[in-house]
Amino acid sequence: MIDTAALEIAAELLMTCQNGIAFTGAGISTSSGIPDFRSPESGLWEDETAVTAASFRGFRDHPQRFYDCLRPLIIQIMSAQPNAAHYALAHLEEKGFLKGVITQNIDMLHTQAGTKTIYEVHGHMREATCLSCYRVYPCEEAFKQSLLDHRVPLCSHCGGVLKPNIILMGEQLPYRAWQGAKNAARCCDLMLIVGSSLEVVPVGDLPRLAKSHGAKVILINLQPTDQDTLADVVIHADAAVVLPAIVTCLEKFS
Repeated sequence: MIDTAALEIAAELLMTCQNGIAFTGAGISTSSGIPDFRSPESGLWEDETAVTAASFRGFRDHPQRFYDCLRPLIIQIMSAQPNAAHYALAHLEEKGFLKGVITQNIDMLHTQAGTKTIYEVHGHMREATCLSCYRVYPCEEAFKQSLLDHRVPLCSHCGGVLKPNIILMGEQLPYRAWQGAKNAARCCDLMLIVGSSLEVVPVGDLPRLAKSHGAKVILINLQPTDQDTLADVVIHADAAVVLPAIVTCLEKFS
């Protein structure tokens, strides 16, 4: 049962903010069939093999192992559809309650849902790059057959290994997206956190940055986080239920 009072407070904060920004993690996409990373028993990072394979060194040294381990996740991402939480955030942006979304996710579901301003700080599965000649390919084109054949996708020009444009452990964050996210956190007067454990640094420190500049914080996540005490409103429930409920509250107030 979601606390109605918490929903109403969250809606009031959104109504009164001038420069709101959302911050999303893997938890927003679980209702779309994409597993998260840190939930007990179901999180992807519970698998030590996946952790090793998903490092840049692991990819560089053993690309076949990377694709063997991450193939199910890649297929899930490429076939996933946005859920009610993604559409709710797109609606909040369209209506002016949010200026955009900072996301840790690589699944591109915010784009599919219609959000216009997105900072993809951990990259995306839209494209892949050849590690030898740096040619860029659409992922759908690059991966379609090789994933079915359980082969490493290769560059059609030079034969080099193709790496999806996601940030693996040991890689630097994409400069433009990261700088945009930090600037959005500094300038916002409200940060709406959805589905993130906030354990991955440096991205997980953005709520503290926002708070230090005077922003209100709403935190929606199934599990408690180390930053719950930072938030003005905390709701431990499914984002696909909570966010549409907040939208409904806003419609009642307006």
